[in-house]
Amino acid sequence: VVVSAVPVGPEPADDPLVDRLMRRAIGAVLAELYADLARMEAVLADSATDWTAVRPPRLTDGPCTGVYRKVVGGTPRSSRTVSRADVAHAMLALIDDPAAVKQGVGIAY
Repeated sequence: VVVSAVPVGPEPADDPLVDRLMRRAIGAVLAELYADLARMEAVLADSATDWTAVRPPRLTDGPCTGVYRKVVGGTPRSSRTVSRADVAHAMLALIDDPAAVKQGVGIAY
């Protein structure tokens, strides 16, 4: 289980315009970082290893709530934030989830 980022995954078709514009603007600023994460995911996808890439949006220092949206193979609509603690919670929960093997998993509040 690795940490990637929401912009590496697919953009939800029904995302509001403001979310799409924000994603593109941030993606332009952090293009090199997201390219590295995309390469990491490509290396994993080409390997025989079982893997899951957790794709959070902007990380916060909030508490672990255990309450967040999760989309296997996609990105939750209007993904804006999630706490680092909930990313860790999701990663631990996904270790035993067979549906998440060889998948990117978008998480967000």
